[in-house]
Amino acid sequence: MDLIANLSIGMSAEMKLVVTGEMTIGHFVAGMPHVYSTPIMVLHMEMAAGSAIADLLPAGFVSVGMEVNVRHLAATPVGSKVRAIARVTGISATSVIFDIEAWNEVRKIGEGTHRRGIVNVVEFERRYRIRESVLN
Repeated sequence: MDLIANLSIGMSAEMKLVVTGEMTIGHFVAGMPHVYSTPIMVLHMEMAAGSAIADLLPAGFVSVGMEVNVRHLAATPVGSKVRAIARVTGISATSVIFDIEAWNEVRKIGEGTHRRGIVNVVEFERRYRIRESVLN
């Protein structure tokens, strides 16, 4: 089965959101500013990347994050609008590489690259359950 037959360089997706208090580093770490946190920004970038290819994967397959390299360029306060954008830049037999960006209303606030692996959900969960039983 060709997992990438429907994928192509340049495919993209965008996620739009408004920064809430629960998305700030101050929400997670006492004493820190209440601005859009790097981990949440990365999550939104990953979600945009996943949605760029999700509908084109074969039935029973999903993409999962494997690698992220991101720079957080600027703070964004609560109430600001953010767009996370992902664009396919590379495709291999089992993974897809994206350029990812995040923007607020004023400027680019994040940029980097992201790799997603393509996995069979049933097989992935089977392997996880085997590992889980070994660890317990």
